[in-house]
Amino acid sequence: MGETIVLKANDGHELNAYVARPSAKPIAGLVVIQEIFGVNQHIRSIADGYANDGFVAVAPALFDRLEKGVELTYEGQDAQKGMGLLQKTDLPKALADVDAAIACARKEAGGKAGVIGYCFGGLLAWLSATRLHPDVAVGYYAGRIGNFASETPRVPVQLHFGKLDTHIPAEQVESVHTAHPEVEIHWYENAGHGFNCDMRASYNPQAAALARYHALAFLKKNLL
Repeated sequence: MGETIVLKANDGHELNAYVARPSAKPIAGLVVIQEIFGVNQHIRSIADGYANDGFVAVAPALFDRLEKGVELTYEGQDAQKGMGLLQKTDLPKALADVDAAIACARKEAGGKAGVIGYCFGGLLAWLSATRLHPDVAVGYYAGRIGNFASETPRVPVQLHFGKLDTHIPAEQVESVHTAHPEVEIHWYENAGHGFNCDMRASYNPQAAALARYHALAFLKKNLL
């Protein structure tokens, strides 16, 4: 279903992106923003899933500025490497790469385009909503989001968090809710960090299914 293409950011940087296209005319574009583990099998499967729902899904390789072709697992040295790459990542440059993916998704769909991100990508989804120009943004367990709670979204935003997530203090999420009560926030019982990923020990199929139900409805509401 998918293929790898090359995008060019506004600073001239070229990066790979995985693109999954629907079998019929697309209903909209959607940028799928990676975790710290690169555009791996999980991220590609998310893109494929949304292509099945009618979206042109574009997953930009945000670590290409540091190392090409990063695909990591979720344990041990791979997890440590992902954290190291995250610490070296320049957020404005990562957003420039997301912006290139939004433009690609919008062009291919011939209409609107949204963003959906996970973990590190969840934060970038939030920052896309406050600094870029997607038509809608969805973020899952967005790390460090409280550090950017003062930024105001330009588009509708939906956020998803697990109540057992030890990586993201509830106060960070509450700071977003306090500053922006219009932002739609969903909490999931018995769900920890990474609950949406069926390749992680923290996978919670019930929470993942419910979150995807909410996300898909929100995307369609704001993109169709």
